[in-house]
Amino acid sequence: MPLICVGNLSVGGTGKSPHIEYIVQLFNKELNVATLSRGYKRKSKGFQLAQSDATIELIGDEPLQFKRKFNDLVVAVDEDRVHGVAQLIKKQPNLDLILLDDAYQHRAIKAGVNILITEYNNLFLNDYLLPSGRLRDWRFEHKRADIIVISKSPKDISNTERKEILSKINSTNNQHIYFSYINYAELNPFTKSANSLKLPEAKALDVLLITGIGNPTPLFQHVSLAFKSVTHLSYPDHHTYTGSNINSIKAAFNKLDGNNKIIISTEKDIMRLSLPSIFKVIQEIPIFYIPIKVEFNANDKKGFENELINYVRPNKGN
Repeated sequence: MPLICVGNLSVGGTGKSPHIEYIVQLFNKELNVATLSRGYKRKSKGFQLAQSDATIELIGDEPLQFKRKFNDLVVAVDEDRVHGVAQLIKKQPNLDLILLDDAYQHRAIKAGVNILITEYNNLFLNDYLLPSGRLRDWRFEHKRADIIVISKSPKDISNTERKEILSKINSTNNQHIYFSYINYAELNPFTKSANSLKLPEAKALDVLLITGIGNPTPLFQHVSLAFKSVTHLSYPDHHTYTGSNINSIKAAFNKLDGNNKIIISTEKDIMRLSLPSIFKVIQEIPIFYIPIKVEFNANDKKGFENELINYVRPNKGN
């Protein structure tokens, strides 16, 4: 069974989820693909196989995002990845590929391909172990990776910058390094108020940005360039929104000047704002979200995809 692990050395914010979605899109039209995550902050325990009516309490925010985005994708969670893979193979015998979400530190299972994600503006080389920095693993553990992806890099990164980073990482002969960047899609309405709103030009809008993600800086920079003004309410990664938070959000929104104003959030935050107790009390405020996609430039795209295809296709199935 082909296993691809997507992980990092830090505590979050590198962009694992959109890279997993990229790999899902690469294979899901021809293969039966599953994702296996821990299901961080879920209220359930043990192995859970997501159905169409899965909730954030059952599987967590990122797995729920995968399930809602890809209807045919098999999504499962388990704290024990070995047990989770065994259960997936038992319950879904026709699987061709399992993607291990955030399992780089899960030494009990060995993936066929280990993909390590590190941020362009916060390379693991420049970071330190907790609590001095954000690393949860030693820097030298990057040697275990088969592929290293420099995420959130500039779309037009120069050859000089690329070579400088490559020389710093000093990869082994068996490792390949690729550069990815983020593409932001158009705004999507989330609440009833947002659905009924006819938006003016972006430069005429004042925005309240709400984030509960590991590194909101790239999104804040993007929104700041696109809209008239931005006020940012930043919450911790995987934050569970409460009634008190919603009151603070409403108050901050009401303080924005003028009538041309909206709230923007992320896909991952939308999963947590979908809790019934929260969702029903935010319908009167216009909340939108921005989907993001990972992209590679032409040469990196070909190399990254071919490396995965050449591993998966000969090994798929049982």
